[in-house]
Amino acid sequence: MAPRLNFSDWWGKDKQRGTPVIVKMENPNFSIVEIDGPDAAFKPIEKSRGKNAKQVTWVLLLKANQAVGCVAWLATILWSFIGTIKNRLILRKGVSLASEKLGKSNLLFRIIKVCLGVSLVMLAFEVIAYFKGWHYFQNPNLYIPHTSDVLGLFHIIYVAWLDFRADYIAPAVQKLSTFCTVLFLIQSLDRLVLCLGCFYIKCKKIKPRIEGDPFKSDDLEGSNNSYYPMVLVQIPMCNEKEVYEMSISAVCQFDWPKDCLLIQILDDSDNECIQELIKSEVAKWNQKGVNIIYRHRLVRTGYKAGNLKSAMSCDYVKDFEFVAIFDADFQPTPDFLKQTVPYFKDNPELGLVQTRWAFVNKDENLLTRLQNINLCFHFEVEQQVNGVFLNFFGFNGTAGIWRIKALEESGGWLERTTVEDMDIAVRAHLNGWKFIYLNDVRVLCEVPESFEAYRKQQHRWHSGPMQLFRVCLPAIVSSKISVWKKANLILLFFLLRKLILPFYSFTLFCVVLPLTMFIPEAELPFWVVCYIPILMTLLNILPAPKSIPFIAPYLLFENTMSVTKFNAMVSGLFQLGSSYEWVVTKKAGRSSESDLLAAAEKDLKAFGAPQISRGASESELSELNQLNKQKDETSTPVKKCNKIYRKELALAFLLLTASARSLLSAHGLHFYFLLFQGVTFLLVGLDLIGEQIS
Repeated sequence: MAPRLNFSDWWGKDKQRGTPVIVKMENPNFSIVEIDGPDAAFKPIEKSRGKNAKQVTWVLLLKANQAVGCVAWLATILWSFIGTIKNRLILRKGVSLASEKLGKSNLLFRIIKVCLGVSLVMLAFEVIAYFKGWHYFQNPNLYIPHTSDVLGLFHIIYVAWLDFRADYIAPAVQKLSTFCTVLFLIQSLDRLVLCLGCFYIKCKKIKPRIEGDPFKSDDLEGSNNSYYPMVLVQIPMCNEKEVYEMSISAVCQFDWPKDCLLIQILDDSDNECIQELIKSEVAKWNQKGVNIIYRHRLVRTGYKAGNLKSAMSCDYVKDFEFVAIFDADFQPTPDFLKQTVPYFKDNPELGLVQTRWAFVNKDENLLTRLQNINLCFHFEVEQQVNGVFLNFFGFNGTAGIWRIKALEESGGWLERTTVEDMDIAVRAHLNGWKFIYLNDVRVLCEVPESFEAYRKQQHRWHSGPMQLFRVCLPAIVSSKISVWKKANLILLFFLLRKLILPFYSFTLFCVVLPLTMFIPEAELPFWVVCYIPILMTLLNILPAPKSIPFIAPYLLFENTMSVTKFNAMVSGLFQLGSSYEWVVTKKAGRSSESDLLAAAEKDLKAFGAPQISRGASESELSELNQLNKQKDETSTPVKKCNKIYRKELALAFLLLTASARSLLSAHGLHFYFLLFQGVTFLLVGLDLIGEQIS
C-alpha cells in the first residue's frame, strides 16, 4: 500500500520560529467577507461590497491622469507641427521648393492663388456681416434687403454681393456640383461592379489553371530539354545603383535550362561608375556559367521604350519565343518561369502573362502604407476582374512575360508616349491577343518612400494614358474588335478610369465643396461628402484588410493627390508642358537590405514560394565594396532635402479658409471635412507625409 501523506497534520503543526510580532492597523483598508460554507470562498462577490471610497478615488485619479496624458500628447504633436511649419515655411530650414516642371503647374498655381485671395476677401466680408448681425446666409429662403433697409456703404456693397451671388454665381456652381456628383456616382458604380466581380471570382475560385505537367518528357532518361521554350529576360535600368544587384542576382537564379535562357541587362545609365558596377555584376554571373549580356546605349532616346526597342532589334532575338521583363527593383523567385511560361502551351492566342507585385517596404512610413492600399486594389480587383472576364488589362511594364510574336504583330515598342506598357497592351488587344493575370504569383519590389518620387511617378502614370488616348482613338474606332470591346476601351478603360476619376476628385472636393461654403445657395448633398466617399474607401481598402485603421488618412490623402493627378491628366490630354518627359522613379534600395528581404520572404513563404538567396561570396562582396568606394570618391555628392509644394500649400489655406466660413454657418460635417482636408494638404505641402531627411 502506498504511504499516507497527512498534509493536514503538517499544516496543523505549531512550529514557532523567532519572536512573534503583533501588528495593529488603524482604519484598515480591506473588506471582510463572511464564509458560511466550504464553497463560499469561491462564490462571486458583489462588486459594491468590494469597493470603498479610496478605491473610487484612485480610479478617478487614474482616469484623470490618462486624460491629462492624452491632452499633453496632443499638445506635443500640435507644438511640433507648429514648429515644423515655422522651420520649413518661414525659416526655410532644410527644405527647398519642389520643381514645378510638371505640365502647366505654374498656371494652376496662379489660379489657386487667385481663388485663395478671393476666398479671404469673401471670408472677411462674411465675418464682418456676422458680427454686425446680418445673418442673411443662414436663412434658407435668402432675403435681399430693400433700399429702406440699407444701413451704410458697407451694407450696400454686401447686399449687392448677395444679389449678384444668388442670380449669377450660384446657378453655375450648382450645375457644376450636380455634374460632378453624377460623375462621382457613375465611377462609384463602376467600382462597386468591379468589387462584386472580384467577390464572384473568390466564391467560385476562378483562376487560370495548367492541365498536366507541361514540362514532362516522354524520354525515359529525361535528358531532352525540348519542352523548355527559349526565354529572353530583359532588365532595363537607368542610374539605379541602389537596386541593380538584387534584380540581376534574382533572374540569374532562375530554375530554367541555361541553354534555353538569355538575360539582357539594358543599361541606360549616364554615370560611368554605375556602369562599371553593373558590368562587374554581369561579369560575375558570366563566370558562373549564366548566359547574361550587358548592353549600353550612348544616346537615351525614347527612354524605356527606346531601350526595349533597341534590345529587341538584336539578331539573336529571333531564336527566342518569349520575353520576360523586370524593372531594376524587382526580384522574381527562382521558379518564376515555371509558374508562368506553361500557360502559353496549347494556347496560341495568349500574348501576355502578368503577375502581381509584392512590396518589401510597404510598412516603411505612412506614404508607403497608403500606396499599398491603392496597388492592392489595382491587382486584386481591377487586374483580376478584367483578366477573368475580358482577357484584357493594362500591362504593368514589369513582372510579365510576352509572346514575342504578339509584340511583333502589334508593332513592337513605340516611343510616342511615356506609358509604353499600356500602349503595347492596347495595340495587342486590338490585334486579338488575350491576356492572363496570375494573382498567386508575386514578385518582390518596392514603392517610392518619398513624396517627391511618388508625385513624379503619379504624374507619369496619369499623363501618359491621356497621351495614348489621343493617338490611339482612331485605331480603336477603326479596329475589327467587337463593339462592346471598343466601348470598354473608350468609355471605361480611358474615359472613366483615366480622365473622369481625377477630374471629379479634384473639382468636387477641392473646388466645388469650398465654393459652396461661400455660396450657400449652391448646396452639396450630405451623402456626397460623407456616405459615398466612406463606402468607396471601404471597398478600396478591403483587398488590404490590415490597412483598415488607415481608412481616414487614405480618404484624405487620395483627395490631396487629386491635384497632381488632375494636373497630369490635363497636361497629357492637351500636350502641355513636359508631359512627354520620363523621370525615373527613385528607389531607396530597401529591397537590397537583408532584414527587409527576410521579412518579405516570410510573406512569400505563406504562398508556397521558395526563398531567394543573395548569391554573393565574401570575395565578390569585397570587390563590390571597392567599386562602391571608387564611386563615392569620384562622384559628386548630391545634397538631399525635403521639398515645399506650393500648390498643395495654397490649397491647404484655401480649404482652411472655407472651413472657417463653414463654422459661421454651423455646417458641422462640412467644417470637420474641410478642416481635416486642409490639414492634410498642409502636411503634404510641407513634405511631412513620406521619407523625412534630416
